[in-house]
Amino acid sequence: MEKFKMVFQYFQSNSESIMNGICGLLALASVKMYKSMEFNCPCLPNYNMAYGMGIMFVPPVALFLVGLMVNRQSVIMIEEWKRPTGYRRKDFAIVKYMCTNVIQRAMVAPVVWILTALLDGKCFVCAFSGSVDPDKFPGFANSTSLELQLLLNKVPCKDDALIRNNTSRKAVSTYLKCWSQAFGWGILLLLIVLAFLARSLKPCFDQTAFLQTRYWSNYIDIEQKIFDETCCAHARDFAHKCILYFFESMHNEMKVRHFTLNKKSDDEEDHLHGITDHEQVNNLLKSWYQSKPPLCINHPTLRQHAKAKNTAYNEDDDNEKQTDV
Repeated sequence: MEKFKMVFQYFQSNSESIMNGICGLLALASVKMYKSMEFNCPCLPNYNMAYGMGIMFVPPVALFLVGLMVNRQSVIMIEEWKRPTGYRRKDFAIVKYMCTNVIQRAMVAPVVWILTALLDGKCFVCAFSGSVDPDKFPGFANSTSLELQLLLNKVPCKDDALIRNNTSRKAVSTYLKCWSQAFGWGILLLLIVLAFLARSLKPCFDQTAFLQTRYWSNYIDIEQKIFDETCCAHARDFAHKCILYFFESMHNEMKVRHFTLNKKSDDEEDHLHGITDHEQVNNLLKSWYQSKPPLCINHPTLRQHAKAKNTAYNEDDDNEKQTDV
C-alpha cells in the first residue's frame, strides 16, 4: 500500500509523467478498440478503398484530437501564444518546444492504431484487392474484365458464393497481407531508427538553448498550477469572510444555542491581501491576464506592487481592529 501511495504521489507531482502515462493508456486503448472492432469489408468496387482507408486513418485522427484534448500543456501553449505581452515578453522558442511535446505525445495512439492495422492486414486487403495484377494469379484467367473486377473486390469476403471456390482468392489475400505487414514493419523500424538517432546524437549538440527552453516551459506549467491553487485559497478565504459577515446579525442567537463562528486567529494565514470586493477581484484577475509580472524577483515594479498591496492590507487590518474596538 505504501509503494502504491509513493507511485501515486510521484505521478501527481510530475505532470510530464502523467502525460506519458495518459499517452500509454491511449495507445493501449487504441489496440483494444481495433481488436474489438468488427471489420466488414463491403466487397464492392469503389467502396473497398474508401472503407479500408477510412478504418485505417479516420480513427487515428480522432485519437490524435483526444490526445490534444487530454494534454493540459496544449491549453497552456495556446494561452502563452495568444496572451498580451504586458510586463513579460513572449519567447516563441518555449511555444515551439511545448508544441513539439504536445504533438509527439498526441501522435503515439494514432501511430499505434495504424501499425496495428497494417500488421493485421485486413484494411490493406480490403482497400487494394481490386488493384492487384490478375495475370499473376491463374484462378482469374478465364474471366471477363467486369467479372474480374468484381471477383477481385470480393477477395476479402471469403464466404461470398462468387469467390468461395476460387483457387486464387487465398493467394491474393496472402499477397496483400504480406505487403501490408512489410509496410507496417518498415514504418516501425524507421521510427525506432529515428528515435535511436535522436537519442544518440542529442548529447553531441550544445544543450544550452534546450535546457533554457525546457526550464521556462516547466516554469509556465508550474506557475499556472500555483496560480490556480492560490486562486482557490483566495476564493475560499473570501467566501469564508463573506459568510461570517452574512451571519454576523445572527451571532448572538447562535451563541445562545452554543454555536460559534470559526473566526480566524491573528496568526492564521490570510489570502485576501487587502481585496475586499467583487470589482477588486475582477481587476486583479484582469491585471494577471493582461500584464503578467516580469520574470525577475527583484524587479522594481514587483516591489512597488507588493509594497502597495501590503500597505492596503495593513490599513484594512487596522480598520477592522478599530471597528472591533
